[in-house]
Amino acid sequence: MDDAAYDDLISSVTPHESSGGVTTYRNTVSIACPACEKPFDDLVVCEEEYNSLELSMLLDLCVTTHDDDVLLFTHKK
Repeated sequence: MDDAAYDDLISSVTPHESSGGVTTYRNTVSIACPACEKPFDDLVVCEEEYNSLELSMLLDLCVTTHDDDVLLFTHKK
């Protein structure tokens, strides 16, 4: 994902939580996922080389990168 697309995305989602190299954002305006083009629920940005995620529900995930960060787009089942 290029810088302009990333900046547009981050400016359009709502910050939710940041902890341990992981930042989450809520998609409150139904932005389309860049991978599957369907609205996503949350954006999870993994900023560290290694991250661990504990999922409390079954999700579909779409993935891309920006610089060295991994971006996960969640889709609740």
